[in-house]
Amino acid sequence: MAASNSRAPVSVLVPAFNEEATIGLVIDKLLKLPFVKEIIVVDDCSKDRTAEIVEEKRRRNRKIRLLRHSENQGKTAAIKTAVQDAQGSIVIIQDADLEYSPSEMINVVSPIINGVADVVYGSRFLVRREARVLYYGHFLANRFLTTLSNIFTNLNMTDIETGYKALRTPLLKSLVLTSSGFGMEAEITAHIARLPIRIYETPISYYGRTYEEGKKIGMKDGIMAILYIFYYNILGVRLPSARKYRNTVRDFLSEIKR
Repeated sequence: MAASNSRAPVSVLVPAFNEEATIGLVIDKLLKLPFVKEIIVVDDCSKDRTAEIVEEKRRRNRKIRLLRHSENQGKTAAIKTAVQDAQGSIVIIQDADLEYSPSEMINVVSPIINGVADVVYGSRFLVRREARVLYYGHFLANRFLTTLSNIFTNLNMTDIETGYKALRTPLLKSLVLTSSGFGMEAEITAHIARLPIRIYETPISYYGRTYEEGKKIGMKDGIMAILYIFYYNILGVRLPSARKYRNTVRDFLSEIKR
């Protein structure tokens, strides 16, 4: 049985829903990365063998942890569940569908490991390495959502909807996430834009899936993303939860200044 590397800095958070075709391969690829301390998979009430496959691998390697939801709650809820147990100094989100290659994870976490960044987004549009040619509508939607977010945040981001986001662990734990589904992409961006932290982007490849191959995000999610951008950038700062958010983030800022 493999032991966890106590010096490895990265906790990988893997939200999974009906991903039996790829979840095993994702875990195998992550286990080869020397900087990965632990792999926390949250099975979001899958109806297939996703949880069974993870459990089989967990028995053979102590780096793997499996958390399960009794009902489907969406990606944001899965990340909230995973990050509370994260023990690494850095967390990164790895989707279970292999649209993002674990082999490029080092490029996303390196700016944080090297002490120059607090948050890093892996951008599919900054400089393209490899990208599967798929839906033009999705490309336009991503561009529109990123531009809309940038107008409010005054950040020059190129891809807020990316699934590859790495953050210092205390920072992600400090954020009071209240969105649902895929809303965390717009919500996290709105939160970090208000903070005196260092935000970077790095180019990544993108191996997208078709709907026939299991892609889950759709038009409804795009519409909700627009609403979330308005909500968290305009109304979010006035919500009761904003006080708790400011207090927990203040603790994080005090920690990184030491």
